[in-house]
Amino acid sequence: MIDENETQIGVVPIQRALDLATQAGLDLVEISPQASPPVCKILDWGKYSYKKTKQIQKGKKKQKSTSVKQIRFGLKIGENDFNIKLKKIRDFLEEGNIVRVSVFFRGREMAHTELGFSLLKKITESVADLSKIEQAPTQSGKQLAMVLRSTNNGNTQ
Repeated sequence: MIDENETQIGVVPIQRALDLATQAGLDLVEISPQASPPVCKILDWGKYSYKKTKQIQKGKKKQKSTSVKQIRFGLKIGENDFNIKLKKIRDFLEEGNIVRVSVFFRGREMAHTELGFSLLKKITESVADLSKIEQAPTQSGKQLAMVLRSTNNGNTQ
């Protein structure tokens, strides 16, 4: 048992520990139930729980959440549009996000899926310094998609 002044009292029967906590006007809290014997502490439960929630909130503020961003390409995309979308992909990767790149096929474009694969390869080569392929290009229906993950060590999970 540990008292309110952080002094270790030693092994004490439960009733005696409860009496000491009541005399101090504080609560008896089990800190480490897995230990043998369990470790209990005399403290003000309200202050203790408030500090714990503040620590958790502080930890959440520092935590960087990554999200999945999606960029869609058409097979007949112009060079300028391609460069704008490529810049957006680079921005997402620099922020530490995961980017899902999709190529959509319309009508007879399905006969030329190799063009979609070459477009994804061109994108991959353009952002190779910032990312690695998390999911290789796969086709499902009229869509060809791959997933890129940022290699920025400071921003990933």
